Amino acid sequence: MGSTSAAHPAPAGAASTRAAETAAMRRALELAARGPRRGINPRVGCVLLSPGGEVIAEGWHRGAGTPHAEVDALARLEPGAARGATAIVTLEPCNHTGRTGPCSEALIAAGVARVVYAVDDPGVHSAGGGRRLADAGVDVEQGLLADEAEALIGDWLFAERHGRPFVTVKWASTLDGRIAAADGTSRWITGPEARADVHVRRAAADAIAVGTGTVLADDPALTARDADGGLRADQPVPVVFGRRELPDDAAVLHGPHPALRHDGTDLVGDLRELQRSGIRSLFVEGGPTLATAFLAAGLADEVVVYLAPALLGGPRLAVGDLGIGTIAEALRLETTHVARLGDDLLVVARPASARPGAADAPNGRT
Repeated sequence: MGSTSAAHPAPAGAASTRAAETAAMRRALELAARGPRRGINPRVGCVLLSPGGEVIAEGWHRGAGTPHAEVDALARLEPGAARGATAIVTLEPCNHTGRTGPCSEALIAAGVARVVYAVDDPGVHSAGGGRRLADAGVDVEQGLLADEAEALIGDWLFAERHGRPFVTVKWASTLDGRIAAADGTSRWITGPEARADVHVRRAAADAIAVGTGTVLADDPALTARDADGGLRADQPVPVVFGRRELPDDAAVLHGPHPALRHDGTDLVGDLRELQRSGIRSLFVEGGPTLATAFLAAGLADEVVVYLAPALLGGPRLAVGDLGIGTIAEALRLETTHVARLGDDLLVVARPASARPGAADAPNGRT
């Protein structure tokens, strides 16, 4: 499936068509970004081009239960106006019936002659729209601006492919790996620049997780704040792991979003449940017990560490026993980013060997 490269230079008309389709895909990505960042469904945009390459309609998906991007664009045209058109879509048109019908069937029924999409739909039930279109005689091409589309909906794609959210485990420690002094004090190991970076990362995540021990010890609000201390527009959903009861006045219970509770005895099952509720990315920030649990289970897809130029000594380590008995068994990481934040050092790394962990089959779109 998809277009093949010619051995001879493309005619001027082909170059013009490619330029129009590329511009339309960039516009479709802009439209997709208007959709809700969180939720079960991805952000998708669609631009319809006339046979001559002019834009005749645009659409995007506004959330579960609303028309998908392709149907939204088609609805803006008079009946029959899409015949012979090209549909430029950021994600492969779906091939299943949920709360709405298959977009592939809607495009076929409208008489669309060509469909260009950026990335394949990884959903077990929703994938296959490209093949369905091709079988109906529609010219189909995949891969246009795929990297840009992957960047836009990377968390959703990961969650669909693995059946769970993308998990980032974060901690702040001294150079010798300590997260608190002997008396338990830990505020503030890092400086204001590092703490500000944490709030940016919180705002970028769908959810932020801690254990009940952290809630009881520190009473965190688990909010994302700006430089002035005000709440950012994007707030993560708080998730608390553990069996201990929380006091009614715990700050985490009175934030912008209701807190989600999981006992933490089955992290894989808990992550599946979070993914089914629309959580695509999870920022784990809650102490060595929780961090160790995710790392030991192979469920940490990224590690974010803030290192302060200080030494504390003692037993209060950022990570506990991982069940590693020899250096050959060490969990090796690949450094993806290093930055200096004031006097502190930020290190971002990912496991050298991807270990997505056990997961249910991905869910389809609605």
